[in-house]
Amino acid sequence: MTEHLPTPADPHAPAAADATPAIVGATPDLPPGKYDSEVERLFGAGGPLGPAVGDFKPRRSQTEMAKAVAAAIATQTTLIAEAGTGTGKTFAYLVPALLWGGKTIVSTGTKNLQDQLFLRDIPTVRAALQAPVSVALLKGRSNYVCHYHLERTLQNGRMTSRDDVGHLREISRFLKMTSSGDKAELARVPENALIWNLVTSTRDNCMGAECQYYQDCFVMKARKEAQQADVVVVNHHLFFADVALKDSGVAELLPSANTIIFDEAHQLPDTATLFFGDTFSTSQVLELCRDVLAEGLSHARDGADWGKVVTVVEKAARDLRLTFPQDIVRLSLPQIAPSSDFFPALQTLKDELDGMLAVLETQAARAETLEQCRQRGIELGQKLASWKFDPKARVEKGEEAVFWVEAYASSLQLHKTPLSIAPIFNGQREGVPRSWIFTSATLAVKNDFSHFSEQMGLADEPSKSWPSPFNYEQQGLLYVPQGLPDPNSMGYTDAVLDLALPVIEAAGGKTFLLCTTLRAVKRAAERLRDEFEKRGLPYPLFVQGDKGRTELLDQFRKAGNGVLIGSQSFWEGVDVRGDALSLVIIDKLPFAPPDDPVLAARIEVMEKQGKNGFMHHTLPEAIINLKQGAGRLIRDEGDRGVLMLCDPRVISKPYGKRIWQSLPSFKRTREQADAVAFFQNKHVDQ
Repeated sequence: MTEHLPTPADPHAPAAADATPAIVGATPDLPPGKYDSEVERLFGAGGPLGPAVGDFKPRRSQTEMAKAVAAAIATQTTLIAEAGTGTGKTFAYLVPALLWGGKTIVSTGTKNLQDQLFLRDIPTVRAALQAPVSVALLKGRSNYVCHYHLERTLQNGRMTSRDDVGHLREISRFLKMTSSGDKAELARVPENALIWNLVTSTRDNCMGAECQYYQDCFVMKARKEAQQADVVVVNHHLFFADVALKDSGVAELLPSANTIIFDEAHQLPDTATLFFGDTFSTSQVLELCRDVLAEGLSHARDGADWGKVVTVVEKAARDLRLTFPQDIVRLSLPQIAPSSDFFPALQTLKDELDGMLAVLETQAARAETLEQCRQRGIELGQKLASWKFDPKARVEKGEEAVFWVEAYASSLQLHKTPLSIAPIFNGQREGVPRSWIFTSATLAVKNDFSHFSEQMGLADEPSKSWPSPFNYEQQGLLYVPQGLPDPNSMGYTDAVLDLALPVIEAAGGKTFLLCTTLRAVKRAAERLRDEFEKRGLPYPLFVQGDKGRTELLDQFRKAGNGVLIGSQSFWEGVDVRGDALSLVIIDKLPFAPPDDPVLAARIEVMEKQGKNGFMHHTLPEAIINLKQGAGRLIRDEGDRGVLMLCDPRVISKPYGKRIWQSLPSFKRTREQADAVAFFQNKHVDQ
């Protein structure tokens, strides 16, 4: 619905002079049913959306969803709304929100979707309705260039590569021209370039009102604009970071907000869990040491042997990481052997950090930046101290949290994660009455919303599902191949590819191969590269990790006959319409790893309550993820294609029926010949 729309003028531009919506900006005193006729008019054939959106067509599901959103806004209540692909859910919530929502916060799953809403969707709807509402975009502070840290980096010149030098020059030039400071506007410097860490601020190292550049600060400017705007677009990470840390400006917006809308709401449980927990990282310690050394030498060179002060702390942090030999490991505390070097190394880090804090205590009065380093050190020390546990208990008594460690190539993280976010999130929703809208294409399992609503503490709130307008039976085929081995067996990926190659060839490329592990992505890329060369198949191969996601997708669309191999980041939020994508292959059901520490703890608690952890949590979670992956195939009324679901458990296990019944109502087959014939007949019956 929201693809192929014209990009209207600047979102901050004033509305047309003849704008006459009588009830913009406040909820009128009308019974909810009174909105129905107005919604019918707006979304109807002769309504204002048609001329503004070239390919707009009235859709019953979209109109009915808009009525439900309008009613929730009018009554300041909660609505859980699942809208199938193609419903046009973005317009279904934007129209009522812009007309009747008052101060509205719209939170999306990713920064890309945030930009799409702000730059395209909201301006389109606003122009169509002639609604005089102001709109602001608010991102996390790491998205905005910081004047202070840019200047400091230019002076210190601590570059790690030649690329950094060129990128720094671009950023310095960008600072003189930009009004927003948003790094998304500077395409010439990759979003993941390491230089951004040196020219943006964090909550820890922001100088706040003490900064000499405070009046020009892009973060403060964005927050001020958000304060004054009628509609503010944020993302879930920002929203929950703020709720947990009070650091992104959302906390200042919440008291005055009448309407909160979460798009891509299926992501909320994971995002909220991330922020409602507590994380300590050795990389935070190393960053603190870096800043203590720089500030100590700048402001208190005679106060201590700063090199020696920080070296012992850095060594303790690195030694803690080295207590786990593997590159990547996730372990709950009971899984760490009591004899492990981890526990004494943890105590050593606590002691050395205390030693550095003692030195900072004597020198902090000499500079604001040294005092700031001291405060950061105290916070890190408190996080370490609160990491108390009984090594034999998976879940700490009285904490309702699970303690676990996660090792990366060069850092170690200590996590304290709540088992349930429901009570915390409900606490955030209490207070001022307002409407809360939760929407996504994937919130229910066979029209049952209980998995999502229980996770979020929304068990008694109304929920409704609107079907996709697409004719899945005509547009698609679900193919579950025969003869595959157990998904955990050696050589499973090769067995999948043996069966997939004839279908990829029949489709002429135009394929997404969605894998559940990075190992499978790597193996599939090696094998397909080899097979394409041997067979003389002219299909360009695009592999996750070779380039950024946006660049890979752009190249895939342009190629027209490409094969893209990806894992989790390509299962959702990816929209390829038309002929470029005709085949989606899913290697396995996306079950969470059984050794995931948080999942294991949650299931343990459920089973103590007499519930079946697999049926109650693991399976619904996998089905919702699978629906997201399957949703990549049919994105438009003209799309046709095959969904090849390779996991034999869909057929062999009793729960399999629940899985495929939750997928779109494609025709189904187990015969490869049917899948091949689908592409051969593709243009005959269109």
